[in-house]
Amino acid sequence: MTGAGAAPAPARASAAAARRTGARRAVLLLPAGLALLAGLDAALLLLGLPAPVGADRLPRAHGVLLVLGFAGTLVSLERAVALGDRWGYLSPACLGAGGLLLITPGGLRPGGLLLASGAAVLLAVYVRLWRRQPGPALAVQAGGAVAALGAALLWLGGLDVPRLLPWLAAFPVLTIAGERLELSRVGLLPPRAEHTFLACSGAVLAGAVATLLWPAAGTLLLGAALLALVGRLTAYDVARRTLRSTGLPRFGAACLLAGYAWLGLAGALWLVYGPIAGGPRYDAVVHCVFLGFVLSMIMAHAPVILPAVLRRPLPYHPALAVPAWLLHLSLALRVLVGDLRGVEWAWRLGGALNIAAVLLFAAVAASLSMVAARRSRTARTSRPSQSAPEVSR
Repeated sequence: MTGAGAAPAPARASAAAARRTGARRAVLLLPAGLALLAGLDAALLLLGLPAPVGADRLPRAHGVLLVLGFAGTLVSLERAVALGDRWGYLSPACLGAGGLLLITPGGLRPGGLLLASGAAVLLAVYVRLWRRQPGPALAVQAGGAVAALGAALLWLGGLDVPRLLPWLAAFPVLTIAGERLELSRVGLLPPRAEHTFLACSGAVLAGAVATLLWPAAGTLLLGAALLALVGRLTAYDVARRTLRSTGLPRFGAACLLAGYAWLGLAGALWLVYGPIAGGPRYDAVVHCVFLGFVLSMIMAHAPVILPAVLRRPLPYHPALAVPAWLLHLSLALRVLVGDLRGVEWAWRLGGALNIAAVLLFAAVAASLSMVAARRSRTARTSRPSQSAPEVSR
């Protein structure tokens, strides 16, 4: 006779199916992890520091690899899960495989073709989601997919990464802005504010397009649009209230608000200095957007998104705040002292600590997930061994 604490057979079967689903999705994330490691290796080379792999092709693909190969795979996998149709998984599969090809000899063009294909499928996913439930938040996110596809096609056409930077930035910025807009609507966002969000987001995409035709005017528009978008996000995001909470809500809110500050600085630099194609200001803009904003958002959402996608637990622990603090403090050293004040050692040390923060966050998150999964398995297996309560005669 089964013990009183035994889980019902349907529940055990459901848990096993969830684990199998998570394992299949995790396979799609493996290329993203490799793209991240390759991008960090390229970052060491660009900093003039020793790196595990010294291939010359890595710095050339650094930006595209991290934005489309890494972040693109994460975004598209989450969207494919939301869609629920198998064809949607072609997007993370193509983006992940494209990122892997970029780090192989002679793989820049084939990798670029796969990245463009993955971005095109991602846009198709948004079209299908729009048919199910149209809304301003989804329109903003779809604008990010348009930027991703445009960046991949322009890179295939031979445009260098500095010229592509506004397109690469618009992809994660609009994706995240759309997600935050959707959450803000839960807090009864005024209809007028939604229209303002749409206008700011459209201006970001228009600014990215305009930088190719009229670089000075386009960059001015892009910088102003980013500042306006940051203002809207900061004013209406629920993070302003949850910052006074504790645990995961407070951690997420702190990461979100810090990310908005870095994105605002990037917009201000574009607004003040116009087109930036290289040098310390270029380094500052790039890392304000992709480290200060994008990576901070990934840290904020990881304990919620990853369990939903991979079906593996990632409980919040105060240890997650350590790499987040390290990221923002080292980025301040790199950008505010190294880039904007011309102190080379601060730029190099800050960059090295940026890389350490990324690796530390991955290590802490993986450790927390493994410990939580082990405890969950132990709890499930120990329950059936509990004997049924003795019935008095």
